[in-house]
Amino acid sequence: MTISTGVREAPIVAANLLLGSMNDLLRDPLGTYERARRDHGDVVRFRAGPPGLRADVYAVFSAEGAQQVLAGQAANFRKDNVFYEELRQTIGNGLLTSQDDVYLRQRRLVQPLFTRRRVDGYAGLVDAEGAALAAEWRGRGTVELVGEMHRFALRMVGRILFGTDMEKAFDVVERTLPPLQGYSLKRGLSPLKSPRAWPTPANRGAARLQGELFALCDEIIDSRRGGAGASDDLAGLLVHAGNAQDGRLDADELREQVLIFLVAGHETTATALAFTLHLLARHPEEQRRVQEEVDRVLGGADRVPSAADVAALPRLTRVVKEAMRLYPSAPVIGRRSVADADIDGVRIPAGADVIVSPWVTQRHPAYWSEPERFDPDRFTPEAEAERPRYAWFPFGGGPRACIGQHLSMLESVLGVAVLLRDYAFEDVEGEVPVGAGVTLMAKGAARARISSRG
Repeated sequence: MTISTGVREAPIVAANLLLGSMNDLLRDPLGTYERARRDHGDVVRFRAGPPGLRADVYAVFSAEGAQQVLAGQAANFRKDNVFYEELRQTIGNGLLTSQDDVYLRQRRLVQPLFTRRRVDGYAGLVDAEGAALAAEWRGRGTVELVGEMHRFALRMVGRILFGTDMEKAFDVVERTLPPLQGYSLKRGLSPLKSPRAWPTPANRGAARLQGELFALCDEIIDSRRGGAGASDDLAGLLVHAGNAQDGRLDADELREQVLIFLVAGHETTATALAFTLHLLARHPEEQRRVQEEVDRVLGGADRVPSAADVAALPRLTRVVKEAMRLYPSAPVIGRRSVADADIDGVRIPAGADVIVSPWVTQRHPAYWSEPERFDPDRFTPEAEAERPRYAWFPFGGGPRACIGQHLSMLESVLGVAVLLRDYAFEDVEGEVPVGAGVTLMAKGAARARISSRG
């Protein structure tokens, strides 16, 4: 790739003399990225680790730069960085982490399972799980939205993707995923780390948690092998998926795909559900307007929503998009450059670790007036048309964009609609502090007072 002579070097973010930016990136990555953009601009360089062992990480914060990394120059920015390697060793080489021919083969095998027509058929399952949760809430005065929405999203994933009740699996997933994510992230940032095979307490603990997750996935797969034909759920379809060009997924690939869908399929939707309800609880006038729309479209509780109802709920859809802007489930996306590149007029050298950040870009004052303010009208068709394409990219972008984004939007919009049909929400806690691991994590409770709408 030819680099023009006017390209400048990325400014280095001021940091601790001994460890560079390593502690800042571990303790408060989102705040560190925001301060770096404010103080140094849209392309910066972090140096992490002690002298002699420091690793450089380039961060790109503009919408135009994110589009170059994820789409325009996607072939030059691969999932080869240290963070993806650690994640690959933790949750396997599934669709989220694989590359090249392996990724293309997996994508071809999995793509038919995520067609719009097939996904639209899951609206009834979303309604059933939402109605079941609403029934469980009867008589309760308050609910903690983050935990409840993780459970709700996992139940939807269980029904839609795996055709099974995930209630028993909830404890396994919620107990194993957060520490495994933290383990992977810490290893990714550490300049010195022991081989995973060494029997350190951290390695042994991670291996035990990984074993529990793998066993859960194997159990799901085994339950789908018995039938002669493909089951209607995605796990059954994966077991039986194949074609003349790509063959079938082997046992390890099946486990890795199921685990990726289990992780990504519920984390993304849970974050959108929890923070949509949290924001509506904090903005009662907006909640009232959305409930009027829901009542008009869905009618009584005995009516089962369809995928067509999503288009008839534009105000609620705008609220969900605004929640995803303020609280993207994947706040940071990593890549590694193959060759020297020019991003926003700044040189990114070959072999550099690079991140783009939906969290920062979606709060960038160049694209969003009063970026911290909740305003669903940022997502009217007219407002969206005026912004750069990658000013909002909670599902990533380019050839590696999230394959399940239509499913996530269906679950999020209809899931919130079903709950708003039955309940009004009033905020108890105020703003919820968040942090970033592999995904966005609430660092406090998001309690809301609920009252039946009769």
